[in-house]
Amino acid sequence: MLRVSRRYSFLAFTLVAAVMSSCGPSSSDSAGDAKEPATNDDGFVQIFDGKSLNNWEGDTTLWRVEDGNLVGEITPDNLLKRNSFIIWQGGTPADFELKAEFRITETGNSGVNYRSEPVEDVPHALRGYQADIDGRHNYTGQNYEERKRATLAYQGEKAVINTQPDPEQEGSLRAAVKSNAWTVREVTERLGSQDSLRSLMKINDWNSIHIIAKGNSLKHYVNGVLISEVVDNDEVNRKMSGELGVQVHVGPPMKVEYRNIWLKEL
Repeated sequence: MLRVSRRYSFLAFTLVAAVMSSCGPSSSDSAGDAKEPATNDDGFVQIFDGKSLNNWEGDTTLWRVEDGNLVGEITPDNLLKRNSFIIWQGGTPADFELKAEFRITETGNSGVNYRSEPVEDVPHALRGYQADIDGRHNYTGQNYEERKRATLAYQGEKAVINTQPDPEQEGSLRAAVKSNAWTVREVTERLGSQDSLRSLMKINDWNSIHIIAKGNSLKHYVNGVLISEVVDNDEVNRKMSGELGVQVHVGPPMKVEYRNIWLKEL
């Protein structure tokens, strides 16, 4: 029988361990293929487990888990009369970073709402800031305020929003804009042309969304590029904390998928 000394046994074990450690995930893997653990050293926590709708509340005829993804789908037999959200039940974040990946069909319309509030007497509806997402990427990354002040910053804009009338007062906002009584929305910087920014987004494939909300500064990144930024000085209408959810929008049949949803409260 062949005998191996303890010295050579140790050397062999060390060599095998070194080879195995070098076979981990390659740094060249695309972001869309990366699978992260439930927590990481940067303080992000995974808020969708990839297995269930635990800690999320929404219409289960529209939302499900499939292949590890959070899926929202509208079918010809289940068209919507109003936008519907699935809402995270883990808190009402104020200052935070959120990272996620999304894939959406070309006819799709969705978005990530944050610092939002429930709409009274309308189930699974939110009012508030939204990182817009659509299948053709005509609006993806813009800041659209659902059921309130509408578009705050289009793709490629840094915009400052100043105090304006309460939009609950019928006609007051329109009158203010028409009379220039308030500077409602001021574009202070161009972040890039819409065409150049859209060219960075993949159709019918995975893209990443990254939201940074800190104080009255709201930044939306898609695939690592800043698409829109809002400085909200409107003390009457802005929200500094609130609900977090994702949307399926009224319109033709569509499907949107989310995965690797990460949250870090600042």
